[in-house]
Amino acid sequence: MDKVIRIGTRESQLAVWQANTVKSLLSENGYKAELVYIKSEGDTDLKTPLYEIGVQGIFTRALDIALLNDEIDIAVHSMKDVPTVMAKGIVQAAVLPRASYKDLLVMRGDGVAPGNAAWEDTRPTAAVIATSSIRRKAQWLNRYPDDQIENLRGNVNTRLRKVAESEWHGAIFAAAGLERIGLRPANAVELDWMLPAPAQGAIIVVTKESNLYCMEACGHFHDMDTSLCVAIERDFLRALLGGCSTPISGLARVESGEIVFEGNILSKDGRQKKEITKRAAVTDAADLGTIAANELLANGGQEILNGIRDEN
Repeated sequence: MDKVIRIGTRESQLAVWQANTVKSLLSENGYKAELVYIKSEGDTDLKTPLYEIGVQGIFTRALDIALLNDEIDIAVHSMKDVPTVMAKGIVQAAVLPRASYKDLLVMRGDGVAPGNAAWEDTRPTAAVIATSSIRRKAQWLNRYPDDQIENLRGNVNTRLRKVAESEWHGAIFAAAGLERIGLRPANAVELDWMLPAPAQGAIIVVTKESNLYCMEACGHFHDMDTSLCVAIERDFLRALLGGCSTPISGLARVESGEIVFEGNILSKDGRQKKEITKRAAVTDAADLGTIAANELLANGGQEILNGIRDEN
């Protein structure tokens, strides 16, 4: 196979790690590949909160354009960054096996994190926690309504440095991102009570719909279970018309031949919350995300969604 597959990637350490992972998988299956580095809007504007600049597609748009212009053959993304409706002409080529879907709290210095009894006993009346995610903010304030949330932008390395140099008590990160590049701090604690963003922890490879060569190449490492779970989560998000300024979470897991789905929607200030759990056999679970979203809307979710729209 003499054709070299051009892999489009952002320049951050995590993005390059993901792209190199795909490059290695292609190589294991007899395909040649090289990386092509492309800047995204999400990498150049590091001050404005993501929910103010339209996070949906902000990390993928530049790579989409490069794909459609035939500057690259495939692009690799953290799947939670990919809009639920992809650009016309671009399709999923593969989804890799999912890493951790959990969120972590990283404390400044050697601080103790929530979940540890010492935190609950000694935490300040109003802790200061950093995140740019409206989802994480809403869930945190639902649990700790007196805390203050600060904006935190930048790649993983930049955000870790900002936490170390700040006066914040800590910041929230995706476990997968820190673990993939070996930067998970020893004092980081998994927030088991925090439901993740749809598709968090999953990596997707996309290509042009017409590129059958790359579709075949990436098919060798496509993970069916992960693909089904993240599709359900993204259907849930799409059915709720969730965007960058909507605190929506969803998680689907395969358990003993069943899909177990958990989802929620919160008001931005965390004061209102509606949640749902659904189960279905793997063979009957294709519409589970949409069904869960419609039930949630009918049982109080619509009122929360209306309130968010009125604020925007």
